[in-house]
Amino acid sequence: MKDKSRELNETKLAGLIDVESEFKGDLTFKGSFRIEGTFKGTIASDSLLIIGERGKVEADVKVGQLVINGEIRGTLQATERVEIHDKGRVFGTILTPRLVVEEGAYLEATCQTKGSPRSGAVAANEPAGG
Repeated sequence: MKDKSRELNETKLAGLIDVESEFKGDLTFKGSFRIEGTFKGTIASDSLLIIGERGKVEADVKVGQLVINGEIRGTLQATERVEIHDKGRVFGTILTPRLVVEEGAYLEATCQTKGSPRSGAVAANEPAGG
């Protein structure tokens, strides 16, 4: 009894905070989510978060993938990758296995690219014996 219309499609936009909108609080979502307005708080999802060119975010973020075209401040964690495009501005800390920074992007952050996406190996994170 599968309902195909209810299956999650990560490429489909599940939510949007539009240009003249402001939101404060905790945000969780499934599917992709786009922020073009202002957001302050925490964001948690296994999916894709897109910060649009006019988006301004101040948050602790834990997502699957993060694409930044606007401004974001806080601790950013992505289990797969973070992309900072040429109009993106990042202030804070980035933790992700893959980091892509386009020419022209502004990055004022501490970056840690440990591990690999979809990998169970943690041996590289263990302290050396001796």
